[in-house]
This record gives sequence, structure tokens and C-alpha cells, in this order.
Amino acid sequence: MSESRISSRKKAVALKYMPEEGQAPVITAKGKGFVAEAILAKAREHGVPIQEDPSLVEVLSKLDIDQEIPQELYQLVAEVLSFIYRTDRKAGVNDHL
Repeated sequence: MSESRISSRKKAVALKYMPEEGQAPVITAKGKGFVAEAILAKAREHGVPIQEDPSLVEVLSKLDIDQEIPQELYQLVAEVLSFIYRTDRKAGVNDHL
């Protein structure tokens, strides 16, 4: 399979969670193919942990940018946030969490 065919199928969704600003995480970026690659590259560039979960990405990609995730997805997204907090702690980031 060619690189362009693989890249066109990849999807990515970026979430922002600021408890003081809202009750639920918000979709901040989403895309597929080269846009997904750019989202992942930007995350890596800024040291943002990346978790691959194709099923969750598929569901989240149907939401709009700046939309809070629906309550039905709280458990799944909580697992992602837990992964991020654990990753940060192992890296010595956010030791106050």
C-alpha cells in the first residue's frame, strides 16, 4: 500500500480539558490523512502525549470543533486523560497532580 493511501486513511482528534473553563473536554482539532499527520506532528512537537484508539477517534471525529464531548463518552475520554496524567508523572511533568 502506498504512503499516500495509508496517510489518507489515518484520523486524529485533539482534545483540550481545562476543568476551570468547562465541565467536559472539548474537541480542538480533527482531521484525516495529511491533516491528521499534521495534528500528530504538532502534538509531538509540543510534547503532548498521544494515545491511539481508533474506535474512540472514529466517534470523536463525528463531533464539531469546539464541541464538548457528550456525557456518553466521559468514561472513554477519562481513560485517555488518565493515560496522559500517568505519562506526565513518569516524565516528571505536573508532579502536583
